[in-house]
Amino acid sequence: MHPKPLRALKKALLPLLLGGAAALTAQAQAPALSTFAVGPTTVTVSALTPNLDTVWELLWGPDNFLWMTERYGRISRVNPATGAVLPVLTLPDVTENNESGLLGMVLHPNFATSPYVYVVYNYTDAGVLKEKLVRYTYVAATNSLTAPLVLLGNIVATTNHSGSRLCILADRTLLMTTGDALQASESQNRASLNGKILRLNLDGTIPANNPTPGSRLYTLGHRNPQGLLQLPNGRIYSSEHGPSTNDEVNRIEPGRNYGWPNVEGYCDLPNEQVFCAANNVREPLTAWTPTIAPAGLTYYDHPAIPGWRGSLLLTALGARKLVQLPLDATGNTIATRTDFLATYGRLRSVCVSPQGRVYVGTSNRDGRGTPAATDDRILVLENRAFVSATRPAALAGVEVWPNPARKTVQVRLPAGPATVVLRDALGRVVRSLSAVSQAVELPLDGVLPGVYTVQVAAASGTATRQLVVE
Repeated sequence: MHPKPLRALKKALLPLLLGGAAALTAQAQAPALSTFAVGPTTVTVSALTPNLDTVWELLWGPDNFLWMTERYGRISRVNPATGAVLPVLTLPDVTENNESGLLGMVLHPNFATSPYVYVVYNYTDAGVLKEKLVRYTYVAATNSLTAPLVLLGNIVATTNHSGSRLCILADRTLLMTTGDALQASESQNRASLNGKILRLNLDGTIPANNPTPGSRLYTLGHRNPQGLLQLPNGRIYSSEHGPSTNDEVNRIEPGRNYGWPNVEGYCDLPNEQVFCAANNVREPLTAWTPTIAPAGLTYYDHPAIPGWRGSLLLTALGARKLVQLPLDATGNTIATRTDFLATYGRLRSVCVSPQGRVYVGTSNRDGRGTPAATDDRILVLENRAFVSATRPAALAGVEVWPNPARKTVQVRLPAGPATVVLRDALGRVVRSLSAVSQAVELPLDGVLPGVYTVQVAAASGTATRQLVVE
């Protein structure tokens, strides 16, 4: 993109990036519904937003608002300070029936310059239920979504086992989970899109470096995966519904087979061991029998709740709880499982804010729960002692030059030492380094064009500056 259009787009969308900042610092504390301990830390549970309907997806957006899908078809932004729901769009062609409806959503990492919202949902075509992936364009001035573009459609679907969670990887490709649509054998059929994790470019084309050239398939052998995320270190994890046994959490590796329907859970039966050896099967990191109906999956690594650092957090529908799954240094072992939040019914969606709060969406109005009068709700889990005690002073005198930048950027500090972090529009770390002097050079090799934030943390305070990379 040429510098002038990029600057113009940045100017138009900058309020979107900064508009929620005041809300974050001024967030009022809602009445506590309950508390629980995570080691020595007291975590308080409160309700942010009531009277919702099957909160399928929760994301923390670059505007410092929560972005939410409800299964009946509504996409909204939610103010994390007040709980106010700002509807963005109710999709006109969503078919909600049993498990089908509006499912996963993800935002483009360079949202300020590429304000795209990706959603996956079920629809009816000539009387037949199907599934599709659609890209919308967000218009901040009108808080609306426009210009729908179908990136992938005509996927076989039924009212059960449609998946589907979305995740944009650090390499700017998109992963999409699909269920087996109650046709178990399709999970092993490489010509079928069902029972897979698919990988696409952000324009819907097939990446040249997919495991099988010309194929969208990234992994196969899935039953109904409904959790998906990539950690900052690049590792990918997914949660998956089993049949009556062996719900799973898997580490996702390109080209691997996850066994269904020939293998349920671990490769521990003689016939399963033969299949696993012959088909490059990746065993789960952990599995549950009886099943818990695992849904949303996120990663927690914030100092607000130290006992959760380095852990996956998993919501469970059937077992009605939040599960902590600590990862070892290799990312290949989950040695313990600890349950929390067992009194709020079915839990489906989960995300973490930059302030270390955990947001959980209930799913008690999905036809399988017992809704309370205010369900469904977004719950907030936070260490209030940490939030109130860790508001650093503003650090004056920080300069970023040149801006816009291309190859490198100079960060000038009032004093060292300091930590300098470059984040993309979704808050993900792109670069990080330590500065011991009053000037540091931040290399931009491999950084894609877009709007970023440069965050500086020193003993005397913190500062954030916007940076445009051309």
